[in-house]
Amino acid sequence: MASTDRHPEDENADPGQEVGELVGRLSAPGELEPGERRRLLGRLTRALSEGAAKAGKSGVGRGRWLADVFLNIAPRIPIRDLHTLSQHHHGLTGEELADDLVRNAMKATMTVGAIGGALAAAEFAAPPLLLSAPAQLVAETIVVAAIEVKLLAELHEVYGVHVEGTGTQRAVAFTAAWARQRGIDPLAPASVTLALGAATKTALRNRLMRVLGRHLTTLGPFLTGAVAGGTLNRMATKKLGAAIRNDLRIKSPLPPGETPRPLTP
Repeated sequence: MASTDRHPEDENADPGQEVGELVGRLSAPGELEPGERRRLLGRLTRALSEGAAKAGKSGVGRGRWLADVFLNIAPRIPIRDLHTLSQHHHGLTGEELADDLVRNAMKATMTVGAIGGALAAAEFAAPPLLLSAPAQLVAETIVVAAIEVKLLAELHEVYGVHVEGTGTQRAVAFTAAWARQRGIDPLAPASVTLALGAATKTALRNRLMRVLGRHLTTLGPFLTGAVAGGTLNRMATKKLGAAIRNDLRIKSPLPPGETPRPLTP
């Protein structure tokens, strides 16, 4: 892929910082123009390719490298508090706000999957460039994970499950919860203080590799990758949203007057 959008100053940029900034922009609230999203995803692909090459030379396995990258960028994922969430969603609260958050996240991961799948399909149709396809799917995996971690964290805000700690500690705790597909227990301080333990890193690596494996199945000719990528991401995000909401309802039920209900498509 031609690097027509790389600026001279990018040559001296820190790849890790660039990855964090790009993932932050791709997972931020609001709509991105398709062309801008595709451009940012292309830049992220190149940045990750450079990091993967360095990791390969140092003997670091792909799964471990992928988990390290995500833990590094997790604090850059934009998480909104309850007041801001309600403002951004036309004053909605409670279950209606949770519905809207999940629907938006489903749309976002579906869009990323469709773009990534289309890029992968284009590479599949051009055999000399096929080797670059995995890097594109790694980029898609990172962005989808960031969107889902953001969703999980903001659902905690909606259901009043407050997670204490610094911004980095909270980001790691939400990432660990995403790896296990569960909500955080506010009565268990260890859920934050031990979030960087070996078991958590293993769970994160395994979760990211499962997402990457799902994306690898979308490789196919023409636009089949785009259709499959978008659909699989949408279904996975919907499943995550339902699981986290059910978990959080048990940990911190909504106030009287709020009636829990299943997510509607």
